[in-house]
Amino acid sequence: MSELNTSQAQNSAPDANLYEYAVVRYVPRVERGEFVNIGLIMMCKRRRWLRCEIRIDEQRILSLHPWADIPLLRRQVALFVRNDVPAPGLPVEETYRWLTAAKSAILQTSPSHPGICTDTLEATFERLLAELVE
Repeated sequence: MSELNTSQAQNSAPDANLYEYAVVRYVPRVERGEFVNIGLIMMCKRRRWLRCEIRIDEQRILSLHPWADIPLLRRQVALFVRNDVPAPGLPVEETYRWLTAAKSAILQTSPSHPGICTDTLEATFERLLAELVE
């Protein structure tokens, strides 16, 4: 068996989960392209699993952007954690694609990244959140 085929066989193990994730970013001035990572969204189509968590570090944001409207930011990020956006009952992959679509706004997401986990999706999410946001 070639190396490629071995890799494919390992990746299709029944307990392995293919997932996608993107970092949620606060971009206070879109024209400057500067951002602060404030959250993570992750999806596993096979498990019909989607999770998003936002962690606004108010002190960090205000130290970098003193004019930031934190109450407005909190209202806007609420859309990312609702289960009915853009519409109730959509498959998780459609909701994920909608949330991670490219936007020119103060809330953006990074490009989507794939991964394979053999740990739980929750544990993988927590690890990524700690590495990329906190």
